[in-house]
Amino acid sequence: MNIYIGNLAYGVTSDELHEAFGAFGEISRATVITDRETGRSKGFGFVEMPNDDEARKAIEEMNDQPLSGRNIRVNEARPREDRPRRPRF
Repeated sequence: MNIYIGNLAYGVTSDELHEAFGAFGEISRATVITDRETGRSKGFGFVEMPNDDEARKAIEEMNDQPLSGRNIRVNEARPREDRPRRPRF
């Protein structure tokens, strides 16, 4: 299951996400999304967990809990919508 994590503090790393969600089970991947040009966090990320039961427990227990000083929003990620690429100038 792919889990969306929003309202992340800008200093949170992918390793910290992996550690926080690893308490609930096996993690396939943990990624903080960053701006291509600046490398700064965009304030959200994703965690992939192969076991759906462990993922649901992580969502229930981590939603609205503090991580690095901010209460995070956690829910099942929706599939990415296909959208036209924006032109780069």
